[in-house]
Amino acid sequence: MLSFAIIVAIDCTMMSKYLIAIVGPTAIGKTALSIKLANYFNTEIISADSRQFYREMSIGTAAPTKTELASAPHHFIHHKSIEDNYSVGAFERDAIAQLDQLFKTRPVVIMVGGSGLYVDAVTKGLDEFPEVNPKIRPDLNEKLQSEGLEALQFQLKQLDTKAYETIAIDNPHRVIRALEVSISSGKPYSSFLTSETKQRTFETITIGVTADRELIYDRINNRVDVMIKDGLVDEVEALLPKKQLNALNTVAYKELFNVLEGEWDLEFAISEIKKNTRRFAKRQLTWFKRNKDTLWFDTETDINQVIEAIELAIKA
Repeated sequence: MLSFAIIVAIDCTMMSKYLIAIVGPTAIGKTALSIKLANYFNTEIISADSRQFYREMSIGTAAPTKTELASAPHHFIHHKSIEDNYSVGAFERDAIAQLDQLFKTRPVVIMVGGSGLYVDAVTKGLDEFPEVNPKIRPDLNEKLQSEGLEALQFQLKQLDTKAYETIAIDNPHRVIRALEVSISSGKPYSSFLTSETKQRTFETITIGVTADRELIYDRINNRVDVMIKDGLVDEVEALLPKKQLNALNTVAYKELFNVLEGEWDLEFAISEIKKNTRRFAKRQLTWFKRNKDTLWFDTETDINQVIEAIELAIKA
Protein backbone atom coordinates (compact mmCIF):
# COMPACT_ATOMS: atom_id res chain seq x y z
CA MET A 1 0.00 0.00 0.00
CA LEU A 2 1.47 3.35 -1.06
CA SER A 3 1.36 5.98 1.65
CA PHE A 4 0.41 9.56 0.83
CA ALA A 5 3.92 10.63 1.75
CA ILE A 6 4.89 8.99 -1.57
CA ILE A 7 1.73 9.79 -3.50
CA VAL A 8 2.19 13.50 -2.77
CA ALA A 9 4.85 13.58 -5.48
CA ILE A 10 2.13 13.04 -8.09
CA ASP A 11 0.76 16.14 -9.82
CA CYS A 12 -1.76 17.43 -7.29
CA THR A 13 -3.79 19.20 -9.95
CA MET A 14 -4.98 15.78 -11.17
CA MET A 15 -5.91 14.38 -7.76
CA SER A 16 -8.94 14.67 -5.52
CA LYS A 17 -8.41 16.80 -2.43
CA TYR A 18 -9.23 15.55 1.06
CA LEU A 19 -9.66 17.47 4.29
CA ILE A 20 -9.26 15.23 7.32
CA ALA A 21 -11.25 16.93 10.09
CA ILE A 22 -10.43 15.74 13.60
CA VAL A 23 -13.13 16.51 16.16
CA GLY A 24 -14.03 15.56 19.70
CA PRO A 25 -14.30 16.92 23.24
CA THR A 26 -11.61 18.98 24.90
CA ALA A 27 -8.59 17.15 26.38
CA ILE A 28 -9.29 13.99 24.36
CA GLY A 29 -6.03 14.00 22.37
CA LYS A 30 -6.96 15.72 19.10
CA THR A 31 -3.72 17.69 18.87
CA ALA A 32 -1.50 14.62 19.24
CA LEU A 33 -3.52 12.73 16.63
CA SER A 34 -3.46 15.65 14.19
CA ILE A 35 0.34 15.84 14.34
CA LYS A 36 0.72 12.09 13.75
CA LEU A 37 -1.57 12.27 10.72
CA ALA A 38 0.11 15.40 9.38
CA ASN A 39 3.47 13.66 9.56
CA TYR A 40 2.15 10.52 7.89
CA PHE A 41 0.47 12.41 5.04
CA ASN A 42 3.35 14.91 4.79
CA THR A 43 0.97 17.83 5.15
CA GLU A 44 -0.07 20.80 7.29
CA ILE A 45 -2.65 21.51 9.97
CA ILE A 46 -5.52 24.01 10.03
CA SER A 47 -6.73 24.83 13.54
CA ALA A 48 -10.47 25.33 14.01
CA ASP A 49 -10.28 26.07 17.73
CA SER A 50 -11.73 29.54 18.17
CA ARG A 51 -10.01 30.11 21.53
CA GLN A 52 -6.55 29.26 20.23
CA PHE A 53 -6.68 32.04 17.63
CA TYR A 54 -5.60 34.59 20.23
CA ARG A 55 -1.91 35.05 21.00
CA GLU A 56 -2.53 36.36 24.54
CA MET A 57 -4.35 33.15 25.51
CA SER A 58 -2.05 30.16 25.55
CA ILE A 59 -2.15 28.21 28.80
CA GLY A 60 -5.89 28.51 29.37
CA THR A 61 -6.74 27.38 25.84
CA ALA A 62 -4.36 24.39 25.87
CA ALA A 63 -2.79 25.68 22.67
CA PRO A 64 -0.17 23.42 21.05
CA THR A 65 3.23 23.73 22.70
CA LYS A 66 6.31 25.01 20.89
CA THR A 67 7.41 21.40 20.43
CA GLU A 68 4.05 20.43 18.94
CA LEU A 69 4.00 23.46 16.66
CA ALA A 70 7.47 22.53 15.43
CA SER A 71 6.37 18.95 14.71
CA ALA A 72 4.12 19.99 11.81
CA PRO A 73 3.22 23.31 10.11
CA HIS A 74 0.16 24.89 11.78
CA HIS A 75 -2.19 27.65 10.65
CA PHE A 76 -4.59 29.82 12.70
CA ILE A 77 -2.79 29.39 16.02
CA HIS A 78 -2.18 32.73 17.82
CA HIS A 79 -2.67 34.70 14.61
CA LYS A 80 -5.04 37.23 16.21
CA SER A 81 -5.14 39.50 19.24
CA ILE A 82 -7.96 39.42 21.78
CA GLU A 83 -8.67 43.00 20.70
CA ASP A 84 -9.36 41.94 17.12
CA ASN A 85 -12.95 41.47 16.02
CA TYR A 86 -12.70 38.04 14.37
CA SER A 87 -15.92 36.26 13.44
CA VAL A 88 -16.69 32.75 12.29
CA GLY A 89 -17.51 34.20 8.88
CA ALA A 90 -14.05 35.75 8.64
CA PHE A 91 -12.52 32.44 9.69
CA GLU A 92 -14.48 30.58 6.99
CA ARG A 93 -13.13 32.98 4.37
CA ASP A 94 -9.53 32.81 5.64
CA ALA A 95 -9.52 29.04 6.12
CA ILE A 96 -10.89 28.33 2.64
CA ALA A 97 -8.28 30.64 1.12
CA GLN A 98 -5.53 28.85 3.07
CA LEU A 99 -6.85 25.44 2.00
CA ASP A 100 -6.89 26.53 -1.64
CA GLN A 101 -3.19 27.31 -1.34
CA LEU A 102 -2.30 24.11 0.49
CA PHE A 103 -4.20 21.89 -1.93
CA LYS A 104 -2.07 23.17 -4.79
CA THR A 105 0.79 21.02 -3.51
CA ARG A 106 -0.87 18.53 -1.15
CA PRO A 107 -3.73 16.10 -1.75
CA VAL A 108 -4.50 15.89 1.99
CA VAL A 109 -4.76 18.60 4.67
CA ILE A 110 -5.57 18.10 8.36
CA MET A 111 -8.03 20.26 10.28
CA VAL A 112 -8.39 19.95 14.05
CA GLY A 113 -10.58 21.69 16.59
CA GLY A 114 -13.27 21.48 19.19
CA SER A 115 -15.29 24.51 18.02
CA GLY A 116 -18.13 22.83 16.17
CA LEU A 117 -19.45 25.94 14.45
CA TYR A 118 -15.98 26.76 13.09
CA VAL A 119 -15.46 23.20 11.84
CA ASP A 120 -18.85 23.28 10.11
CA ALA A 121 -18.09 26.70 8.59
CA VAL A 122 -15.15 25.15 6.72
CA THR A 123 -16.67 21.81 5.81
CA LYS A 124 -20.26 22.89 5.08
CA GLY A 125 -20.36 26.68 4.97
CA LEU A 126 -22.35 28.97 7.22
CA ASP A 127 -26.11 28.88 7.34
CA GLU A 128 -28.17 31.76 5.98
CA PHE A 129 -30.01 33.67 8.71
CA PRO A 130 -32.85 36.17 8.33
CA GLU A 131 -32.48 39.89 8.83
CA VAL A 132 -32.92 40.80 12.49
CA ASN A 133 -34.52 43.80 14.12
CA PRO A 134 -31.58 46.06 15.12
CA LYS A 135 -33.41 47.14 18.29
CA ILE A 136 -33.30 43.63 19.78
CA ARG A 137 -29.56 43.31 20.47
CA PRO A 138 -29.27 46.50 22.61
CA ASP A 139 -32.15 45.24 24.75
CA LEU A 140 -30.46 41.86 25.18
CA ASN A 141 -27.15 43.51 26.04
CA GLU A 142 -28.91 45.59 28.68
CA LYS A 143 -30.50 42.45 30.10
CA LEU A 144 -27.08 40.79 30.20
CA GLN A 145 -25.71 43.68 32.25
CA SER A 146 -28.67 43.97 34.62
CA GLU A 147 -29.71 40.34 35.09
CA GLY A 148 -26.65 38.32 34.06
CA LEU A 149 -25.98 35.61 31.51
CA GLU A 150 -28.16 33.09 33.35
CA ALA A 151 -31.28 35.13 32.53
CA LEU A 152 -30.44 35.05 28.82
CA GLN A 153 -29.68 31.34 28.98
CA PHE A 154 -33.08 30.69 30.60
CA GLN A 155 -34.79 32.78 27.91
CA LEU A 156 -33.07 30.82 25.15
CA LYS A 157 -34.00 27.51 26.77
CA GLN A 158 -37.65 28.56 26.65
CA LEU A 159 -37.47 29.68 23.01
CA ASP A 160 -35.13 27.06 21.55
CA THR A 161 -34.16 24.02 23.63
CA LYS A 162 -32.10 22.55 20.79
CA ALA A 163 -29.93 25.65 20.50
CA TYR A 164 -29.61 25.82 24.28
CA GLU A 165 -28.21 22.29 24.30
CA THR A 166 -25.78 22.68 21.40
CA ILE A 167 -24.35 26.20 21.18
CA ALA A 168 -21.58 27.55 23.44
CA ILE A 169 -24.04 28.50 26.15
CA ASP A 170 -21.35 30.15 28.31
CA ASN A 171 -20.52 32.60 25.52
CA PRO A 172 -22.86 35.62 25.82
CA HIS A 173 -22.21 36.62 22.20
CA ARG A 174 -23.51 33.25 20.96
CA VAL A 175 -26.49 33.31 23.31
CA ILE A 176 -27.46 36.83 22.27
CA ARG A 177 -27.09 35.92 18.59
CA ALA A 178 -29.41 32.91 19.00
CA LEU A 179 -31.92 35.00 20.92
CA GLU A 180 -32.02 37.90 18.46
CA VAL A 181 -32.63 35.52 15.54
CA SER A 182 -35.34 33.63 17.47
CA ILE A 183 -37.09 36.78 18.67
CA SER A 184 -36.87 38.64 15.38
CA SER A 185 -38.00 35.75 13.17
CA GLY A 186 -40.48 34.14 15.53
CA LYS A 187 -38.77 30.83 14.77
CA PRO A 188 -36.13 28.87 16.72
CA TYR A 189 -32.54 29.81 15.91
CA SER A 190 -31.81 26.09 15.40
CA SER A 191 -34.40 25.89 12.61
CA PHE A 192 -32.06 27.92 10.41
CA LEU A 193 -29.20 25.45 10.85
CA THR A 194 -30.42 23.35 7.97
CA SER A 195 -29.15 24.99 4.81
CA GLU A 196 -27.57 22.88 2.09
CA THR A 197 -23.84 22.31 2.27
CA LYS A 198 -21.89 24.79 0.16
CA GLN A 199 -19.90 23.42 -2.73
CA ARG A 200 -16.29 22.80 -1.77
CA THR A 201 -13.34 21.88 -3.94
CA PHE A 202 -12.39 19.13 -1.51
CA GLU A 203 -13.98 16.14 0.19
CA THR A 204 -14.11 15.91 3.96
CA ILE A 205 -13.39 12.82 6.03
CA THR A 206 -14.30 13.45 9.67
CA ILE A 207 -12.50 11.55 12.42
CA GLY A 208 -14.07 11.71 15.88
CA VAL A 209 -12.04 10.99 19.01
CA THR A 210 -13.82 10.00 22.18
CA ALA A 211 -13.65 7.86 25.34
CA ASP A 212 -15.79 6.76 28.24
CA ARG A 213 -17.25 9.74 30.07
CA GLU A 214 -15.26 9.00 33.23
CA LEU A 215 -11.98 9.08 31.30
CA ILE A 216 -12.94 12.30 29.51
CA TYR A 217 -13.70 13.94 32.84
CA ASP A 218 -10.46 12.66 34.38
CA ARG A 219 -8.49 14.10 31.47
CA ILE A 220 -10.24 17.44 31.86
CA ASN A 221 -9.58 17.59 35.60
CA ASN A 222 -5.92 16.69 35.09
CA ARG A 223 -5.53 19.26 32.33
CA VAL A 224 -6.90 22.03 34.55
CA ASP A 225 -4.47 21.06 37.32
CA VAL A 226 -1.59 21.23 34.83
CA MET A 227 -2.77 24.64 33.58
CA ILE A 228 -2.71 26.02 37.11
CA LYS A 229 0.76 24.56 37.69
CA ASP A 230 1.98 26.04 34.39
CA GLY A 231 1.01 29.57 35.39
CA LEU A 232 -2.58 30.09 34.28
CA VAL A 233 -3.29 32.52 37.14
CA ASP A 234 -0.45 34.78 36.01
CA GLU A 235 -1.66 34.62 32.40
CA VAL A 236 -5.16 35.65 33.45
CA GLU A 237 -3.88 38.38 35.78
CA ALA A 238 -2.07 40.03 32.88
CA LEU A 239 -5.38 40.15 31.00
CA LEU A 240 -7.50 41.50 33.87
CA PRO A 241 -7.55 45.10 32.54
CA LYS A 242 -9.19 43.78 29.36
CA LYS A 243 -11.63 41.35 30.95
CA GLN A 244 -14.60 42.98 29.17
CA LEU A 245 -13.41 41.73 25.77
CA ASN A 246 -15.55 38.97 24.27
CA ALA A 247 -12.58 36.66 23.67
CA LEU A 248 -11.92 36.53 27.42
CA ASN A 249 -15.49 35.62 28.38
CA THR A 250 -14.60 31.96 28.33
CA VAL A 251 -13.96 29.07 30.69
CA ALA A 252 -10.85 29.33 32.87
CA TYR A 253 -10.47 33.07 32.32
CA LYS A 254 -13.80 34.29 33.67
CA GLU A 255 -13.54 32.09 36.80
CA LEU A 256 -10.04 33.35 37.60
CA PHE A 257 -11.11 36.96 37.04
CA ASN A 258 -13.44 36.39 40.01
CA VAL A 259 -10.46 35.24 42.08
CA LEU A 260 -8.35 38.22 41.11
CA GLU A 261 -11.19 40.60 41.98
CA GLY A 262 -11.61 39.00 45.40
CA GLU A 263 -15.00 37.39 44.79
CA TRP A 264 -13.89 33.73 44.89
CA ASP A 265 -11.02 31.81 46.41
CA LEU A 266 -8.70 29.87 44.09
CA GLU A 267 -9.80 26.41 45.19
CA PHE A 268 -13.44 27.17 44.38
CA ALA A 269 -12.50 28.72 41.03
CA ILE A 270 -10.53 25.62 40.04
CA SER A 271 -13.51 23.42 40.83
CA GLU A 272 -15.73 25.70 38.74
CA ILE A 273 -13.29 25.59 35.82
CA LYS A 274 -13.36 21.81 35.91
CA LYS A 275 -17.16 21.70 36.15
CA ASN A 276 -17.70 24.20 33.35
CA THR A 277 -15.15 22.47 31.11
CA ARG A 278 -16.92 19.15 31.64
CA ARG A 279 -20.19 20.78 30.62
CA PHE A 280 -18.48 22.23 27.56
CA ALA A 281 -17.18 18.78 26.60
CA LYS A 282 -20.70 17.38 26.83
CA ARG A 283 -21.98 20.07 24.45
CA GLN A 284 -19.10 19.42 22.08
CA LEU A 285 -20.05 15.74 21.84
CA THR A 286 -23.70 16.62 21.30
CA TRP A 287 -22.72 18.91 18.41
CA PHE A 288 -20.26 16.53 16.74
CA LYS A 289 -22.51 13.49 16.99
CA ARG A 290 -25.01 15.21 14.71
CA ASN A 291 -22.73 14.26 11.82
CA LYS A 292 -23.65 10.65 11.08
CA ASP A 293 -20.72 10.27 8.66
CA THR A 294 -18.07 10.75 11.34
CA LEU A 295 -15.70 7.83 11.88
CA TRP A 296 -15.38 7.53 15.66
CA PHE A 297 -12.35 6.10 17.45
CA ASP A 298 -11.48 5.59 21.08
CA THR A 299 -8.63 7.84 22.14
CA GLU A 300 -6.45 4.77 22.79
CA THR A 301 -6.89 3.41 19.24
CA ASP A 302 -3.62 2.60 17.48
CA ILE A 303 -2.71 5.27 14.93
CA ASN A 304 -2.34 2.64 12.19
CA GLN A 305 -6.02 1.72 12.52
CA VAL A 306 -7.00 5.37 12.08
CA ILE A 307 -4.75 5.71 9.03
CA GLU A 308 -6.17 2.53 7.52
CA ALA A 309 -9.73 3.82 7.95
CA ILE A 310 -8.81 7.13 6.29
CA GLU A 311 -7.14 5.44 3.34
CA LEU A 312 -10.13 3.15 2.89
CA ALA A 313 -12.44 6.18 2.91
CA ILE A 314 -10.27 7.88 0.30
CA LYS A 315 -10.40 4.81 -1.96
CA ALA A 316 -14.16 4.41 -1.56
